[in-house]
Amino acid sequence: MPAKDIFHDVVKKALVQDNWVITHDPLTLDLRDRQLHIDLGAERLIGAQKENQQIAVEIKSFISSSSVFQFHLALGQFLNYRIVLGLKQPPRF
Repeated sequence: MPAKDIFHDVVKKALVQDNWVITHDPLTLDLRDRQLHIDLGAERLIGAQKENQQIAVEIKSFISSSSVFQFHLALGQFLNYRIVLGLKQPPRF
């Protein structure tokens, strides 16, 4: 089980309080012949649903000494997630 970000539970609680239903914790996607876990390092991806809306939430904490480096990692993850979600779960895209 991938490690949770330090803000994971706070973000999850806020989503639930805003009437989102947590559908996946974490959100795991099957891609071709392998299973892709969008949990890199200490991050978790949560899938949530509210009415007819679906979202995928990546929880990030920029706690290293280089926030620019952390930003670039987050941007790279976002771009990867965007491609995979567009292919596998278009409603969350």
